Amino acid sequence: MSLADYKGDGNIQETPFGYTLSLIGGKWKMLILYLLAEQQPVRFNEMKRRLGTITYRTLSSQLKELEADGLVKRTEYPQVPPKVEYRLTEKAETLLPVLEQLCEWGARNQPAR
Repeated sequence: MSLADYKGDGNIQETPFGYTLSLIGGKWKMLILYLLAEQQPVRFNEMKRRLGTITYRTLSSQLKELEADGLVKRTEYPQVPPKVEYRLTEKAETLLPVLEQLCEWGARNQPAR
């Protein structure tokens, strides 16, 4: 199904496009996935540092949602202090070509600085 296939006679949230946006929509989820695509595994504090203005609470919440949706795998190591790492799942890896296309679109259309 493509965007052109949507006839507008139903709830757009129930389309495959709506499903995809429910998983990766919002300000932070695609940035988290992009970061994990660049480097894996990533620890929580490193991710927070690289994302910049995101709060600890928001990052934690977004990671929990991505994990619940099967896009991020969380590995906790039993040690003191606790060590937790995040990486992409196979399901998330299938999104990488889409993220690459978005990146290419941005490179072509971003205003010159």
